[in-house]
Amino acid sequence: MKKTGIMICGHGSRSKIAGEEFGLLAKGLKARYPHIPVEYGFLEYSSPNIHMGLDSMIEQGVEEIYAVPGMLFAATHVKNDIPSVLTTYQQKHDGLKIHYGRELGLHSLMIQAFEARILEAMDMTEVPAPGALYDTMLVVVGRGTSDTAANAEAAKLTRIVAEDLGFGWAETVYSGVTFPSVGRGLEMALKLGYKKIVVAPYFLFSGRLITRIHNYVDKVVNENPDVNIMTAHYLSDQAHVLDTFMARIDECAAGEIVESNDLMKSFHERLAKGEIDIHHHHAEYQPEGGHTHSHDGHTHTHTHEKKPASNKSAVSAEEHVKAHGHSHGVYKHIAHPHGPRTMVDDHLCHCFMSQLPAEVIEEERRIRAEQGIKPVQAEPPH
Repeated sequence: MKKTGIMICGHGSRSKIAGEEFGLLAKGLKARYPHIPVEYGFLEYSSPNIHMGLDSMIEQGVEEIYAVPGMLFAATHVKNDIPSVLTTYQQKHDGLKIHYGRELGLHSLMIQAFEARILEAMDMTEVPAPGALYDTMLVVVGRGTSDTAANAEAAKLTRIVAEDLGFGWAETVYSGVTFPSVGRGLEMALKLGYKKIVVAPYFLFSGRLITRIHNYVDKVVNENPDVNIMTAHYLSDQAHVLDTFMARIDECAAGEIVESNDLMKSFHERLAKGEIDIHHHHAEYQPEGGHTHSHDGHTHTHTHEKKPASNKSAVSAEEHVKAHGHSHGVYKHIAHPHGPRTMVDDHLCHCFMSQLPAEVIEEERRIRAEQGIKPVQAEPPH
């Protein structure tokens, strides 16, 4: 059996502390793989470089290497630069096989790690109840790159975290080459009027960009003493991050780094796990005369005639399913001040109306009446 090793490929930084922190992460991984050589190296600026890390493994007799990028998103360095270094090195060493894994990305563990930092910045230890953060704005700071897809991943992260934790509003800014920049983004964010803002950098380690972010935040704080701005710590080598590295290393070793886009396969896997059930979709179009189908061993025929709504206020989800043939999942932020409640009496589906608390509906109708806004419809659609 060939002797294997693990190589963590970092970006590198002119900041000494960034290199030191990356080294601590590598040390943490070595503790988790006590019987396998684990080395690290940087693409630029810092020492050791990637070649030096690979040389060390060759000296230890390693013949097969599982290399993974120690970076959050797949931009140019991950897609082109690191693979180029690894390919060139392998070509110069007969008998050496290098496998290349993928970036940390938006693995569920990375999202948990990021959310933990955000909660920590607000002196919280667990996700608050829906509504608790509707008066707070989240500003996620991404690295920023010329790679559009990588920038989009940062924006996707912002949306996931904003809904998971329940912020009132959320924006994505960048400290790198794209837009909006941290400074301009914070200026625009302040115009929304939020008095509590969490600035959360999605970075693995410290460095010049983190310093730049803190400088911008300090400037905004000094100019806006009435706004409470909380800055989250960068990710560092917390347990969830190390766990994600292990997941990327393991999938690289197994040769299973491509996520399946087979929706039918995904459905059957979730069905087998009990995460979903097979159900008859009552909203399916049916010809006149109704149709026949079975439920739990019995068969019956019915039609899908629309029944008039008994009133204009919310009805139960069960009543709506019976009357209109479809339903939507329960949304925990249904009463968000900028969400579905703003569409009461304006073509908001009964499925969502049924989830809104009666007092929320009454409040929205009162606000509209005071503003002279008339209902767009007499009853919800569907």
